[in-house]
Amino acid sequence: MENKESTIRLIYPQWQGGIVDRWMPDIPADDASRGYWLGAQLLKMLAPESDRKTVEVPVSMDVGDRKTERGISARRVILEQTKTALALLRENAPGRIVTLGGECSVSVVPFTYLMERYPDDVAVIWLDAHPDINLPGDEYEGYHAMALTACLGMGDEEIVGLLPGRADASRVLIVGLRAWEANGGTRERQQVFGIRSLAPAEVAADSRAVLEWLRGTGVSRVVIHLDLDVLDPAEIVAGVGVEPDGMKMEQVARVIEDVAATYDVVGLTVAEPMPRIAIKIRNLLARLPLLK
Repeated sequence: MENKESTIRLIYPQWQGGIVDRWMPDIPADDASRGYWLGAQLLKMLAPESDRKTVEVPVSMDVGDRKTERGISARRVILEQTKTALALLRENAPGRIVTLGGECSVSVVPFTYLMERYPDDVAVIWLDAHPDINLPGDEYEGYHAMALTACLGMGDEEIVGLLPGRADASRVLIVGLRAWEANGGTRERQQVFGIRSLAPAEVAADSRAVLEWLRGTGVSRVVIHLDLDVLDPAEIVAGVGVEPDGMKMEQVARVIEDVAATYDVVGLTVAEPMPRIAIKIRNLLARLPLLK
């Protein structure tokens, strides 16, 4: 049910929402921190050629500008980049948005924009190993772990106050979920919020559970968030997270294709690409003669 009318590609290489260098000790800390920026550029290069308009959100590359405020690392930078992304969407007024990120919070602006454009007619499929329902004040201060709660209209008042729309928890389904914050209470929070989820095993053979849930929402439009850490690290390590027993690439593609065959997919995000090998090769090249 694809319609290319009024569709843009939003390159959104925001990296500040992740505090990830601790999980990649084999990569210099600054390079690991900004790895999502390079990941977004690679997604831009690897994505199929298209005649759709491409718009890029400019982001700061200052790794030192990451002060924690109100429980969010790099809050000031994220706030300003949120304003910039929203202004670009207002300027271009797309009906559909393909977002190539960047860490998980790159879905927040395009998804809430689309929720305002199609009020009460958008469901959210969140393909992710993690629930992304942290809140300011939790032990982990990375905004990417607060992305879904921001889409629900919860979190930092100033950031959430900028967002044009919000999702109802009854219209959010997390697919591939298998890891919760150890000390954050996110498993209990998911239950309190009433957010449904499906483990990788529940969608391994077919997409029926996803489609049945969608029918129950009564919507005609869907936004899909694909965090690459939903993938099984035994097949590919594409993100920072390496939670075992994830979804196979074929299963992820099939779920998204099955949804798109029946519903109008108005938003698609690919997020959290962490190109470890590319970072290492880039650093090697930087040391070689005649390349500087």
